[in-house]
Amino acid sequence: MKLEVSERLEDLQCQGLKIVQNKNLYTFTSDSVILANFIDCKPKDVLVEIGAGSGVISILLQAKKNLKKIYAFEIQESMQQLCEKNVLLNCLQEKIEIVKDDAKNHAKHVKNASIDVVFSNPPYFRETNFKQNEVKKIAKEETKLSCAELVTCAKKMLKDGGSFYCCYSAERSCELISTCQQNGLAVKEMFFTENGKGEVKLVVIKAVKGGKNGVKVFPNLVTNEEDGKYLESLHTKYVATKE
Repeated sequence: MKLEVSERLEDLQCQGLKIVQNKNLYTFTSDSVILANFIDCKPKDVLVEIGAGSGVISILLQAKKNLKKIYAFEIQESMQQLCEKNVLLNCLQEKIEIVKDDAKNHAKHVKNASIDVVFSNPPYFRETNFKQNEVKKIAKEETKLSCAELVTCAKKMLKDGGSFYCCYSAERSCELISTCQQNGLAVKEMFFTENGKGEVKLVVIKAVKGGKNGVKVFPNLVTNEEDGKYLESLHTKYVATKE
């Protein structure tokens, strides 16, 4: 596969999977890997990703779970092309369908109440006036997708009893949880991530459509050493903690 000057090929360290990242576009972080490890699904399930980006979460999930189908919604053309490249690179085009549209138009592509699992690592910062690359801005700030719109999309697509997985800014955790509750998605599992300096960064949740009240809160997941170095043992450590 020919790479552009701004692209690099990385090893995902999982079943020989590779991924192309483009430094001029939005590149995935540990958020995506953490979310991919947290999602619980079965091979017969049909899933939807809202905001696929480079496709890393869908690719990891499909390789690990051998799922029936993932519909990966991505609104930005440049990220659609990169996602398509990565799906083809890993020979997953039969299992991952890239939906080149806004997730708010999901009814054109998937039936309401037909999806087992919806997941998203969405833009979770409020919109700012900070000048930056437009692709990165849309991926990071809620210029195209608000918290309410995200949760509403998930609610409409999910079957009764279906699960919604999401990571969000920790400082907006109350907003995410209350929005889920208002839309009939009961938060059933959650945890926070923190860096090596004790600063809480993210909240990660599982919510169930029509679920009963009561949430299991897992211990915080520390993602970095005190010097900021990413913990290589993160994935194994989290699985052991969650179990």
